Amino acid sequence: MTALAQEAPVTTSETTTSEATTHGPDLDEVLWQAWKAMELPEGFHAEIIEGSIEVSPTGRFAHGQIANRLRRAIDKHLDKGAHAAYQDMNVVHDRKVWIPDCFVAPEDPEEHVTDDGIGIKASAVQMIVEVVSPGHDGLERDRERKRRAYARAGIPVYVLIDDYDDHGTVSVLTSPRPDDGVYTNAHHVGYGTEVTIPEGPAKGFTIGEAITGPPRDA
Repeated sequence: MTALAQEAPVTTSETTTSEATTHGPDLDEVLWQAWKAMELPEGFHAEIIEGSIEVSPTGRFAHGQIANRLRRAIDKHLDKGAHAAYQDMNVVHDRKVWIPDCFVAPEDPEEHVTDDGIGIKASAVQMIVEVVSPGHDGLERDRERKRRAYARAGIPVYVLIDDYDDHGTVSVLTSPRPDDGVYTNAHHVGYGTEVTIPEGPAKGFTIGEAITGPPRDA
């Protein structure tokens, strides 16, 4: 699945913040308004990631199967607690917007919904999971661009389920450093080896073959 990136216009080094404010909305606002005005055909969604609007198709069957297994399993783990697992919702942070494959947020999220009702604030999200999409753009988006974006937003736990890394890997990234856009702790295991979420509402939740399936062929 190849994402179509709508690149942000480039400003010159001579344009100062005060000039941008005087002459019109800033770049983030332009992208935000453009994103809100988009009308996409069924089966596509758009996100704002690192200064670009990225349009990508709905995941293929194997991708959706892993995401659905994961959400159901996390919901069982969180049963009777104050948090729940969600899919197909916008997560918003400073006029950036993402649609993760799965995320954990309060069971009663009303106070965390953005004023315009478009999505839930990233500050309420305790964990995000992405199932890596195929193709160069998909791999780079989930492994690199979203990793940086989620760290900058201070998302405490980022889980990456990657069918395309060797025979399949699960990475659990924690301890974000927002100023640098990095996670300072990372734990990687291959498909077939269980990994446990170390912190947050989903602490103790284990990802193994029941979710990922067996190791992928080389």
